[in-house]
Amino acid sequence: MSSDKLLNSLFDGLYCVDLDRRISFWNSAAQRITGYSAEEVLGSKCHDSILRHMEIDGYDCEVRSPLSATMEDGKVREANVLVHHKHGYRLPVQVRTSPVRDEQGAIVGAVQIFTDNSNAVQILAALEKLKQDVLVDPLTGVGNRRLADMSLDSRLHDWQTHYRSFGVLFMDVDHFKSINDSYGHKTGDDVLRMVGKTVSSVFRKVDTVARWGGEEFVAILPSIRLPALATIAERVRTAVARSFLMEGGERIGVTLSIGGTIAESGDTAESIITRADAQMYRSKACGRNLVTLR
Repeated sequence: MSSDKLLNSLFDGLYCVDLDRRISFWNSAAQRITGYSAEEVLGSKCHDSILRHMEIDGYDCEVRSPLSATMEDGKVREANVLVHHKHGYRLPVQVRTSPVRDEQGAIVGAVQIFTDNSNAVQILAALEKLKQDVLVDPLTGVGNRRLADMSLDSRLHDWQTHYRSFGVLFMDVDHFKSINDSYGHKTGDDVLRMVGKTVSSVFRKVDTVARWGGEEFVAILPSIRLPALATIAERVRTAVARSFLMEGGERIGVTLSIGGTIAESGDTAESIITRADAQMYRSKACGRNLVTLR
């Protein structure tokens, strides 16, 4: 069997380029995956419009090309990219790039093998949707009670085994019942969405924010001490107090009563939540729209 017939029998797409990144070979699988025939691509450069790749993170292949890098240093590379299909859409593929050398060992080009990655991307998307269904509160978009419980267990384990401190904030929307009574449950839901989005935008990326139930929210903050916890809690309180909705020309806003605490020796998930909850009720008792920490 000739080398061309062998390469055309591959299930994966394969093409070769010279040092100018001009395509010199294009196998049958490359045509099947991209929709472009060999006649349409041979002699063109890999970054020409018909084949313009884009990395998953948005970089264009002309800016940061695995092929160019491989021809420069001779290293084999793998990447996940989006290839331009003949029908116009972007197709996720996994590419593997290797140098092509002459008899003296000098690099004279490169070969790239690519595999249709659509099924893998669809599986990842399905897993992400499953995560959303299982761990995200559908009303507010923040985490749900299950996520909060999981995060608490994880942080407690770190605290008990590695002494990595963490804090908990317990937040309750003040006078929420009056919002539902005065404006109806739809507006009440809109207020909870507003609070959820506002709260989640203030916390750090490493923090877990979740709806505990009803109008109650919790946040679990790793690697933090009481002064920093107080600063973040006050920032959250202020952000919510300054947020509002417009309902029939009327401005609707709410405030939060917040309680917080830092993990202590012997704590359980129940004890640390109970302590933060108790501090939240102290904020309520002292006039609401306050932060109380212990």
